[in-house]
Amino acid sequence: MADIADADDHKLQRAADAIKAAPVSNTKGGSSCDGTCGDSSRNEQEGSYCLIKSVKHLSDRGFTRLPDRYILPASERPGDGSGRVKLPVFDLTRLRDPHQRAATIEALDAACRDYGFFQASALLLFLSLSGGFSALCVQVVNHGVAREVIAGLLDVARRFFELPVAARARYMSPDVRAPVRYGTSFNQARDPVFFWRDFLKLASCQPLSAVVTSWPDEPADLREVAARYAMANHQVFMELIEAALEALGIACGRSLLRELAAGYSQIMLNCYPACPQPDLTLGLPPHSDYCLFTLLLQDQVEGLQVMHHGRWLTVDPIPGSFIVNVGDHLEIYSNGRYKSKLHRVRVNSTRPRISAASFHSLPAERVIGPAAELVNEGNPRRYKDTDYATFLSFLASTEGKHKSFLQSRKL
Repeated sequence: MADIADADDHKLQRAADAIKAAPVSNTKGGSSCDGTCGDSSRNEQEGSYCLIKSVKHLSDRGFTRLPDRYILPASERPGDGSGRVKLPVFDLTRLRDPHQRAATIEALDAACRDYGFFQASALLLFLSLSGGFSALCVQVVNHGVAREVIAGLLDVARRFFELPVAARARYMSPDVRAPVRYGTSFNQARDPVFFWRDFLKLASCQPLSAVVTSWPDEPADLREVAARYAMANHQVFMELIEAALEALGIACGRSLLRELAAGYSQIMLNCYPACPQPDLTLGLPPHSDYCLFTLLLQDQVEGLQVMHHGRWLTVDPIPGSFIVNVGDHLEIYSNGRYKSKLHRVRVNSTRPRISAASFHSLPAERVIGPAAELVNEGNPRRYKDTDYATFLSFLASTEGKHKSFLQSRKL
């Protein structure tokens, strides 16, 4: 097995070097790779890209140690990371109660302003931001998404990643602009070290009917299940963003609501297989999200960590819940009042983990800058205007870890 791993190390290194040297494709769909391109005579970029099939492929082959290409420098490894966090509760039903709405929005404002994370759960709990626990995250209950819709998405995601490599590889592409894209790592074409994750990106812009037919047709129910989830998830986002805008003192008129309802969104299905040496790598590096809000659904396996006061804290997974975090767009739009939060993913040696991150924002062509209501003499403009094309160009040219894109937009 060691000889196999050594041979694959050399293949992986050569493939990665070829990818980094090649220009990024402008192809909008997946590649034509059939899962065996490493042995074919196809063009160098496509063939070398597909040599690195996925970490699921490596895990299924029974690797007992990490290929060198996945080993992080000592300073970037996960370390101890023994701190944990249990989440307070944010109950969406209280937004609908005229007698409790003001207090609930005040609690949401505090979570977005001070910590950047909160959690939405289907569990019937209560709002509690007082006492000895400072609200690193808030758990939102009664989010309205049926348990079967949530369970269905996690199940179909798991079945997609269990498909043969050839079926998954139909959607492989090095192009970060591709609306449907299967890949591995974080930003594979630019990562100097790869991360222990496979993903399937599904553009889920409104109306869904315009994009669903481009989604994978295997498993056979993926389109139906993911579309049902996308619609329900988008409704939760709309309720949360309307409350956040109210907390910021921004008039949420019909035109803005129409833009949000027709905004850009995508679902990122993630697979983190069991890893032979989890202390040497990460599933995802420290990063923030490019959106207004991210709604993360995860299974019962822990892995998400949030940076708080210089420490990485593991978020206890709660079945059926959403973890919601402020994205870079909302930090820009709020002129820095709300902060996007660094987070990362750890992996483990025994249990695979499945998650689904839904990123929501305004339409892709919309230029976003600080809201006029939040800029004045005492609070000057802190960010440049930006748009989705600018972000994709940035991502295509650099690693995109930490909050590097947001830093590039600061004045």
